[in-house]
Amino acid sequence: MKTKTKIALFWHRRDLRLDDNAGLYHALKSGYRVLPIFIFDQNILDKLDNKQDRRVEFIHQALSEMQEKLTELSSTIVVKYGKPNKIWEQLLEEFDVAEVYTNHDYEKYGIERDKEIGTMLNAKGIAFYTFKDQTIFEKNEILSGARTPYTIFTPYSRKWKDTLNDFYLKSYPNEMYFDNFLQHEKIEIPSLSDIGFEGTREAFPGKEIREELIKKYEELRDIPSILGTSRLSVHLRFGTVSIRKLTQKALKLNEKWLNELIWRDFYMNILHHFPHISAGKSFRKEYDNIVWRNNETEFEKWCEGKTGYPIVDAGMRELNETGFMHNRVRMIAASFLIKHLLIDWRWGEAYFAQKLLDFDFSANNGGWQWASSSGCDAAPYFRIFNPTSQTQKFDPELKYIKKWIPELNSFDYPKPIVEHAFARERVLKIYKEALVKT
Repeated sequence: MKTKTKIALFWHRRDLRLDDNAGLYHALKSGYRVLPIFIFDQNILDKLDNKQDRRVEFIHQALSEMQEKLTELSSTIVVKYGKPNKIWEQLLEEFDVAEVYTNHDYEKYGIERDKEIGTMLNAKGIAFYTFKDQTIFEKNEILSGARTPYTIFTPYSRKWKDTLNDFYLKSYPNEMYFDNFLQHEKIEIPSLSDIGFEGTREAFPGKEIREELIKKYEELRDIPSILGTSRLSVHLRFGTVSIRKLTQKALKLNEKWLNELIWRDFYMNILHHFPHISAGKSFRKEYDNIVWRNNETEFEKWCEGKTGYPIVDAGMRELNETGFMHNRVRMIAASFLIKHLLIDWRWGEAYFAQKLLDFDFSANNGGWQWASSSGCDAAPYFRIFNPTSQTQKFDPELKYIKKWIPELNSFDYPKPIVEHAFARERVLKIYKEALVKT
């Protein structure tokens, strides 16, 4: 049975919070009562192999926390499971909808989905509004003097900082309009098992900002054995924290940490202006000429953390067990797969996409293309991380390695899968041959 009065729906996606949420703010000020909704998208979930995928569990937990707050406001969130076009047909049957609000999605599937839903809504006379929320700057807001997109981070970040002012940093005062949520009895959220998943009940990183840690970020961030990074990436990925609030903090606490937030905007900017990277293409197209070895046995050993290179293996085991890998170790592990084993970076990109709790297409693609030297502002092709010297520099006492490789000094630990000097010469030869063709 439809609601008696027309309402606005707010569609949560990568913005699982009620505070400082751009699209929700505009919905609450629309003049209509607002009902939040979320769709567990079957098009996405059907592609997940692991039925204990912790990202789904994270989303479910965030929705439950939002439901608690909405219940206190005598409102509710409607959570559905299925294919978005079918779910929207159901929602329009259940509620008399005047307008729909949401926030921009920058990934290929999300853009196509929103176009389809927007067209369907408009055909029924329902307005569909979307807003910028998960970035400080997007699309054409940061361009060079020649009005072209930046492809190098340093000048982009310089223009980003020059353009920044209070307008872009100001938080949306959603709390002032919480009375405008639709008064509705609580509607139960489907359980994880209802949507075909299982919970692990393991704790997720907290979303509190550790100010003392951020202040020391520059000196601690490359040491994998300690908690030297904010661990907020999963909260940024799913929008349980606001990028505006984090940027406000970064400006006060540490410019190096601010730069990490700017990298997010940069990679989303690249995704917008160079959509060919969504189709599995190298940013620098000449790098698609590389002839990869793609040895499946070696790839499996890399995935399992059994390459015989302890810093690489420790990182892969951390990833497999926790869904997290320290950023310095991500670079080492990615470089090893590509340049020591000559395995296509797309294989590694896909594996990280499957395992990372904080998986974000633009940042993951950007990081892998950086490591393979095929991306924008990438490491030159002749830069090849030496896992041994990286270990000596960032884990000299082997604290991180021993945590993840208890059998390190036993016969159970494998010998190196490839010799470093040999691998280095091999990859330089293959890269040179590929690039000469262009």
